[in-house]
Amino acid sequence: MDLQRIAHVIRGLAADAVQKANSGHPGAPLGLADIGSVLYFDTLKHNPANSSWPNRDRFVLSGGHGSMLLYSLLHLSGYQVSLDDLKEFRQLGSNTPGHPEYGDTDGVETTTGPLGQGIANAVGMAIGEKLAATRFNRPGLEVVNHYTYVLAGDGDLMEGVSAEASSLAGHLKLGKLIMIYDSNAITIEGGTELAFSESVKGRYEAYGWQVLEVDGHSIPEVQQALREAQQNQDQPTLIIARTQIAKGAPTKVGTSASHGAPLGAEEIVGLKNALGLPTDQDFYVPEELKNLPELMKQKGQGLEEEWNTLFATWAKENPQLAEEWNTWLDGTLPNLDEVLHLFGPDTNIATRVASGQELNALAKLVPNLVGGSADLAPSNNSFLHGEGIINPQDFSGRNFSFGVREHGMGGILNGLALYGHYRVFGATFLVFSDYMRPSIRLAALMKLPVIYIFTHDSAYVGEDGPTHQPMEQTESLRLIPNLRVFRPADAEETAWSWVEAVKRKNGPTALVLTRQNLPMLEKPKNWDFTRGGYVLRQEQEELGLVMAASGSEVSLAVQVAEKLEEKGFGIRVVSVPSRELYLSQDPMYQAKVIPEQVPVLALELGVGTGWHAIHPHGPVHVYDLNRFGASGPGAQVAELLGFTVDAVAKYIQKTVRK
Repeated sequence: MDLQRIAHVIRGLAADAVQKANSGHPGAPLGLADIGSVLYFDTLKHNPANSSWPNRDRFVLSGGHGSMLLYSLLHLSGYQVSLDDLKEFRQLGSNTPGHPEYGDTDGVETTTGPLGQGIANAVGMAIGEKLAATRFNRPGLEVVNHYTYVLAGDGDLMEGVSAEASSLAGHLKLGKLIMIYDSNAITIEGGTELAFSESVKGRYEAYGWQVLEVDGHSIPEVQQALREAQQNQDQPTLIIARTQIAKGAPTKVGTSASHGAPLGAEEIVGLKNALGLPTDQDFYVPEELKNLPELMKQKGQGLEEEWNTLFATWAKENPQLAEEWNTWLDGTLPNLDEVLHLFGPDTNIATRVASGQELNALAKLVPNLVGGSADLAPSNNSFLHGEGIINPQDFSGRNFSFGVREHGMGGILNGLALYGHYRVFGATFLVFSDYMRPSIRLAALMKLPVIYIFTHDSAYVGEDGPTHQPMEQTESLRLIPNLRVFRPADAEETAWSWVEAVKRKNGPTALVLTRQNLPMLEKPKNWDFTRGGYVLRQEQEELGLVMAASGSEVSLAVQVAEKLEEKGFGIRVVSVPSRELYLSQDPMYQAKVIPEQVPVLALELGVGTGWHAIHPHGPVHVYDLNRFGASGPGAQVAELLGFTVDAVAKYIQKTVRK
């Protein structure tokens, strides 16, 4: 197979697609075409006829701006990416969006674009491979045996998330993780010497990686380096590939001008002349490569059939493991109702404590539930007791020690969720969710069922002061589309939150939990947690006010109602553990919970601007905070901030009952 010829065709396709779209990044595809051709047509174990084959090698293009490299490779390999798809690059509704998007394009393993995220995803995928291999492989029957490859550039390595993830990868000795570094010394602003002079080789050697160096345009050198990387099972490998951005372009090669703009018609003519491609044909694929997609599919089907034979033997000898394999992959869950009733009516504990008990109960029913914390497991109550800690020598445990690496943890969780088999969770303090926000956003975009445990949810954090007291974080998380946020009001709501999170398959869930104890609330008969909001309390038939809240503010609302309610002025308390879920319910249900024209007071011990949406047909008063907290005992801080029964009652008398 003439890999050099394939690389030149890839360059032509990429240049034409960007030019036709009048938008895109031609430099990276041109510079990486040689490496791409080696990976897809010589190295990767994959089946273009079945992009979800479990034992395929994973490939992540971390620099997602170079998407035309990936789309060209997928097209020529036989994935469901046609030549017409390449011609519709970056067009609305096309199969080839500007950056690769998981779920949109056959063969794309993860959504990339925000730099560094792909590296963290790849680390998560490599962890998934090692976890699954430890769990399922038996001597002579290795049904999990593949590599994870990631292609990254200077920008990826500058982003902090890649440092966090790479450090953990080296610590865990992920020998089947291979990263190729496109070292072309160019960024948008110019040469990397403007801001990047570190020794990448020295840094990765310090992380514990094997580091190799090649000419990224020498196909034999790239092939040899990949073989050497595969042989080292004790270290992840970084291959530093020296390349030229826009390789082949006559005047823009090696310049930042080729990074993020079409080359121009004249430049493309010069490029094609240099590559031996016809200048009078766009999107040219020579006759000798027209059957390449079919050949690659045949090769891939052969690899999968060989694996299927191995898998059948393994399944016959290990029927219980085979049943577990199928259950884990298709997401089948047992009946989880028993874990909804862990707590009695007199329970008075922090929701973080209730969460820990619920998590451990669920882990006994859901054996593929794995996760960890960013060095805060004792505070987050996120440790799975008796399940062991994953470490370089032993991947049979279910607890991760992510270290103080929130952003890396978020990206790794996404990669592990993408890998399949596992349900994953990660934990930290709510205030540090800000460090994870890009990863959370991508989980929501990719519809990944990642679960986040965010504890210490308000000014009741107390003595640690305003740096650790989240004020805006809960509201900001609620703004992320497809992220479901649960802020339970007691232990029982916490149990329901966990079950709903585990059942969810089309997006991530954040559990926002207290440090301080909360009383168990008396629920009405037939209360329905699953709709995001429900009537918790109403003593008087004639309503004068509805108080809506989540978390610790619900019990405060109950106390205020008991103080102020009188004949002719009934107060209904509505618990809204998930505002987004409640607002997605039909209008009839919402009107039943919060009747039209009845004034509403929403309580939020933090920024609460989004509560105005809770009642579109009547007045909404929001009693919240738009300031930072203070250092001191939690109850005293709450009193300073006006979150006491007397302060809220006074506000109602002055504002609502005036």
